[in-house]
Amino acid sequence: MFRIKEYVKASSLEQAYELNQKRANRIIGGMLWMKMGKGKIHTAIDLSGLGLDTIEETEKEFIIGCMVTLRQLELHASLAALGNGILRESVKNIVGVQFRNLATVGGSLFGRFGFSDVLTAFLALDTEVELYRGGRVPLAEFAGRKPDNDILVRVIVKKDDVRRVYLSHRNSRTDFPVLAVAIAAGKDDIKVIAGARPHRAIIVPAEGICIETGKLAEDIHTGVCSEKAIREYAARLSERIPTGSNMRASAEYRSHLAEILIRRGLSALNESAKEERGL
Repeated sequence: MFRIKEYVKASSLEQAYELNQKRANRIIGGMLWMKMGKGKIHTAIDLSGLGLDTIEETEKEFIIGCMVTLRQLELHASLAALGNGILRESVKNIVGVQFRNLATVGGSLFGRFGFSDVLTAFLALDTEVELYRGGRVPLAEFAGRKPDNDILVRVIVKKDDVRRVYLSHRNSRTDFPVLAVAIAAGKDDIKVIAGARPHRAIIVPAEGICIETGKLAEDIHTGVCSEKAIREYAARLSERIPTGSNMRASAEYRSHLAEILIRRGLSALNESAKEERGL
């Protein structure tokens, strides 16, 4: 429970930015995660009147306003075709439809929550965020920063034909994930993202693993990768994921899950390519 002294529906981003420079003021977004905290907010800043609740599609990218809800992501037909529907898959188990009708993309990413399915999935895409004063920044860079008083205005996702997969393990269907894994497998590279470790999502470094990542990516892209190679890569990569313990799981259990989810994700991508080629 928290208390709000004043409420302002911003008439411009400049007004919202100026108000947000005071520590006691907050941009409220969908306000769903905020309500779980405690404290006092002097001025709650609402961005809902600024037209930032739309998804625009151009020839090369999707431009997603910060006030777009998770339900809009889930139902958007063109986004569902991007990366094997990774965004739809990542949000479908977040609490329930009522919650996803209110929770926003901007709030989910700006908070950089450790449990965030949304951050994990967007990191697997070619994603940038547009900040009001900071301009366009790669999401991976933004995710590593400490929170500040800038405003996340839009999320830009570039179109490509990279295959992707999203997996998570939950103690119950609508609970926070115990661990989440997103994988992007291009022709020459594999990118693995681990979230809910229980810390914020990271891109897992693959440099120095004995198995050549480029060769593995090529084999998965063509659907000819062996299960042995996938198992070995998953085992070695999972060792590079820092995990911790909380009320949902121990660090050891999360490390065990990481190997399983990476293996399942790579196998799914390999099988998908195999089916497409009719092998």
